[in-house]
Amino acid sequence: MPVIELYNEFRNRFPEITTKADRVHIKYWGDLNPEFAYSWFESLANTINNEMAKCISASKYAGVFRYICVQWKTGDEEIKNCIDVAFTENLFYQIKPEKIEPYWKILPREIKSLYVNFHGHHPL
Repeated sequence: MPVIELYNEFRNRFPEITTKADRVHIKYWGDLNPEFAYSWFESLANTINNEMAKCISASKYAGVFRYICVQWKTGDEEIKNCIDVAFTENLFYQIKPEKIEPYWKILPREIKSLYVNFHGHHPL
C-alpha cells in the first residue's frame, strides 16, 4: 500500500483526530495535499503530543496506536519508513515525562522499539 492509501484509510477510520491533525498540518505546512501525506503523519504525531500536553486520556488513542502498529507490521518499506520517521520519531517531542507515561504504557511494543532505536532511550 502506498503512503497515500495509508493516509486516506487513516482519515476514514479516525475522523476526530484527523480533523485536529489537519489543523496542525495547515498551520505548519499550508494546504492539505495528499501528495505530501508523509508530512501529514508528522502532524498527526504533533497532534497527539498536543493531546498529551492537555492530559487527554491516552485510552482515546489506543485504537490509533494499534492501527499504526498493524500498518507497520504489514506494510511495505515505504509505509514502514513513514511510520518510523514521520510519526514515531516525532511522538513525545517536548512533552513532560509524567504526561507521556500513560501514552507510553499503551504504545505497542513494536512502535516503542522504533522510538528507542532512533532516540537511543525511552522518553520517560
